[in-house]
Amino acid sequence: MRLRYFLAGLLMALPACESGRDPSPSKGGERAAAVPWFEEVSAAAGIDFQCRSGHRESLLFPEIILGGCALFDMDGDDDLDLYLVQGGPVFSAPGEELPNRLYRNDGGFRFTDVTVGSGAEDPRYGVGVAAGDYDGDGDTDLYVTNVGRNTLLRNDGSGKFTDVTDRSGTGHSAWGTSAAFLDHDADGDLDLWVVNYVNWTPESEMDCYNDFGVRDYCLPTNYGAPAGDVLFRNEGDGTFTDVTEPAGLRTAFGNGLGIGCGDYDGDGRIDVFVANDTMMNQLWLNQGDGRFVDEALLRGCALDEHGKAKAGMGVATADLDDDGDLDILVVNLSHESDSFYTNDGEYFSDRTAVRGLGSASRPHTRFGVGFADFDNDGSLDLYQANGRVALSPEPSVDDAYAEPNLLFRGTAGGGFAVVDPPGGTAQAHILTSRAAAFGDIDGDGGVDVVVVNRDGPVQMLENVVRDRGGWISFRVLERSGRDALGATVTATTGSRRVRRDAVSAYSYAAANDPRVHLGLGDATGVTDVRVRWVDGYEESFGDFEGNRAVFLRRGEGEDR
Repeated sequence: MRLRYFLAGLLMALPACESGRDPSPSKGGERAAAVPWFEEVSAAAGIDFQCRSGHRESLLFPEIILGGCALFDMDGDDDLDLYLVQGGPVFSAPGEELPNRLYRNDGGFRFTDVTVGSGAEDPRYGVGVAAGDYDGDGDTDLYVTNVGRNTLLRNDGSGKFTDVTDRSGTGHSAWGTSAAFLDHDADGDLDLWVVNYVNWTPESEMDCYNDFGVRDYCLPTNYGAPAGDVLFRNEGDGTFTDVTEPAGLRTAFGNGLGIGCGDYDGDGRIDVFVANDTMMNQLWLNQGDGRFVDEALLRGCALDEHGKAKAGMGVATADLDDDGDLDILVVNLSHESDSFYTNDGEYFSDRTAVRGLGSASRPHTRFGVGFADFDNDGSLDLYQANGRVALSPEPSVDDAYAEPNLLFRGTAGGGFAVVDPPGGTAQAHILTSRAAAFGDIDGDGGVDVVVVNRDGPVQMLENVVRDRGGWISFRVLERSGRDALGATVTATTGSRRVRRDAVSAYSYAAANDPRVHLGLGDATGVTDVRVRWVDGYEESFGDFEGNRAVFLRRGEGEDR
């Protein structure tokens, strides 16, 4: 029996052949040198958090996909603090609740746990978190998604939070996963989109078995109860209105996990892409009158190139080919490759294999994901946080759901090559990873990563890439001082004109550093920096020397 499980596991791990594909570095064939890109520093940083699923004897569906986090500036000192979402048990008796945790960044990769008395605890069964200044006071607020009522936490700017869920009207009671603050109506304040997973209740739980006849967590298809997303419109007075129905979101449902926001069709309005688990993805195009229309199937990003709906988990978006529009990456379940959708203007094309992400990604179940130029050479790299949702037949570690994470080096041709060692760390960290959040934690110009692991320690990965290139970062602010989520920055570096968006909500169940980071390679700076604000207004901010952080505030540039 053990031999049978071993052989089955070996077959699961073998990447499928991609016949006729060019195995060059830009297309996924060669591996980069085995030099660490990251050092795991959570213990030294003072981060002692473990995300608890609450699993005891019963296998309760929410236990398998939790684990969110936020990198955000909670106190206005221009460095990234850390919020970690806690889980179980799913059914907590009084006194059993586990609070979320808040850590203050003290500089130099040193953090202090400031949870007690902060008001940010929210001891519900948490999944994910979004970050944004919804009330325009210059302080970044948090929205926590839970199994049950979600929670809106208002930040007073000093590290103190108040639960304003009831007053704001945002306490949607479903099973939220990822969420995003976005200005969908371009009125100057942040609305809120909540991705929901499955209409699950304790009474709907059932016994399921994996391919090896062992009792295991169910798949979402077992329940047959896909959920609908929710859109809250910000009324500008601290309250929100549920506009899900008039916005048209009731026309499609899904087992939603990941979200990506941006102007995907180039009409100047913020759209929303949602990755669905075992169902077609959704591309909600903003019609400009408060309505959204799902055009994922029409535009070629609902299914893969073979017409198959995959188990979509995390989402990352960026302009990978410097053509001025946003491409989309969706990461999926093991046996299914990533789905890399190249934006061709009117339509998307599945270019996963030619980007080098076909066979390399297929053996793993990927959740957290992000594009970042970790080595500052001018090409975006890729990090993927992995962890199974079905038991391994022959676990090599104590956690039968654990997998190594993956790091890909971006190439000048727009492809990706797998980096050794796996995950970019000298010592392998094989855990059940969920959220991955990205940002320059210590302000040294290198993008770092935080990974949350189910029933395991959080990982804080310091960027230690040798001989990194030059860099520049832009914090893009509205007049109020809030991060201008959805604004687009374009700049010329060398012979390239690049586009990067100010975004926080991507990856899985995560809020990321909204600052725009550009790796410059050998260039000494950037020229002709422009910002297109969410309402379409465009300003020019001129030229900047590299290796520094710059603030771009609305109204301080020149009209275009």
